[in-house]
Amino acid sequence: MHLYASELSVVDTHEITEILENEFKGAYPETILPTGEIREIELVAKPDMVAIVPPYNTSVWAYNGTIPGPVIRIKLGDTLKLTLKNELSQPTTIHWHGVRVPNAMDGVPGVTQPPIQPGDSFTYQFTPKDAGTFWFHPHINAAEQIERGLHGVLVVEDPDEPSYSQDLVWVLDDWLFTNGGEIYSRFVTKHDLSHDGRWGNLLTVNGKYQPTFKVKAGERIRIRMINVANGRVFMPFFEQLYPLVIAVDGMLAKAPFALKNFSIAPGNRVDLDIIIPKVAAGKTFAVHDAFTRNNIDLAFIQVTSAEPITTPSFNSPQAKHFPLWSNAIKIPVGHEFILNAKRGGVHGISWMIDNKVWPEGKVYELQSGEFTRLRISNKSSRLHPMHLHGQFFKVIAKNGMKVEADFWQDTVLIGPKESIDIGLVPMDKGVWAHHCHILEHAESGMMSTIIVKE
Repeated sequence: MHLYASELSVVDTHEITEILENEFKGAYPETILPTGEIREIELVAKPDMVAIVPPYNTSVWAYNGTIPGPVIRIKLGDTLKLTLKNELSQPTTIHWHGVRVPNAMDGVPGVTQPPIQPGDSFTYQFTPKDAGTFWFHPHINAAEQIERGLHGVLVVEDPDEPSYSQDLVWVLDDWLFTNGGEIYSRFVTKHDLSHDGRWGNLLTVNGKYQPTFKVKAGERIRIRMINVANGRVFMPFFEQLYPLVIAVDGMLAKAPFALKNFSIAPGNRVDLDIIIPKVAAGKTFAVHDAFTRNNIDLAFIQVTSAEPITTPSFNSPQAKHFPLWSNAIKIPVGHEFILNAKRGGVHGISWMIDNKVWPEGKVYELQSGEFTRLRISNKSSRLHPMHLHGQFFKVIAKNGMKVEADFWQDTVLIGPKESIDIGLVPMDKGVWAHHCHILEHAESGMMSTIIVKE
């Protein structure tokens, strides 16, 4: 007989929770032993001019003068020591999206650090605990600072994973341009707030409009896709190619699965494993965004006419251990976060969590090492990609019905009038932000905090 959460006794709940926690052990590490290698980097945030759509030069804010900012690659176990110098006219910070950093390095003003004032510097130092694809961006006035170009990528490489013919980073973004290639200068507008945030009129990959990536027939390539847009959701479709998803939000999946109707919300990442057919020499394959009504070309993969190479042969990377959590849906919901909006506030519309606008809300407490089931219910008619700092979670139910999602996430897209249940065993202690990654929604109040206690 199937027992629902409301029918379970305290003893039943305790026993199932213990099973879930045991299944979780070894899924990813609580700590990491540093190798002793320290990678030192200086990053300067300042205004610059970049040719996003030639022949126009666009006025942007950039890290070290590039859009997107640098791709930082380090080995698992190495320590990153990055000093950010703020040469903007307003305060800024860096949040390391998806990276389990010490709480003081998380970059959230009013929660983990003071804002970095114009002319000042701050040094972030940490040893990432997980290999994977992550990114970094400001966490103050983010709706403007990220839109103007402040974002970069952190790749933590695992030497135990196989080598690909090419390991590519694709930063997906959209821009709201006026005539002449200038960024539309009004931010967090009523239109943005009453819709799914700011959606642009030009899509780019790595800051370029419809770029072409050259490959050889027979190559096996890894593409690390990161959605850095303020509000746009992407659904990539590879014409006549058949990518496998091997990682979501930086973490390897239980097993590779086909990329099919997979939405990449703001903040999300996916790692793809693609074999270029040996018979494809001289061909060009289009990559579209299929999320909206009309497909939009994102990029092109051009296969050279050179002789095919021998395709690297190995099993696609996958998680060494992934919990079953088949009974997770039987555990009662620990807390239900309610997402909605109200009229009023600085921007005319305020987005809320539990009927509170940040920073008015109550801090929700979690116990480290204990399995918890949380529900996020969207009472609105808009999209909300909800991002939890410092933790990974697994989606276990949609609208109260059990689902199978054999991958970790740090950001989950919640549709209109939809509820999502997540399961997690928090390990990283401290006070962590929990917010909508449609930056306009977060800017107008859709953020709260969760504390993970000893």
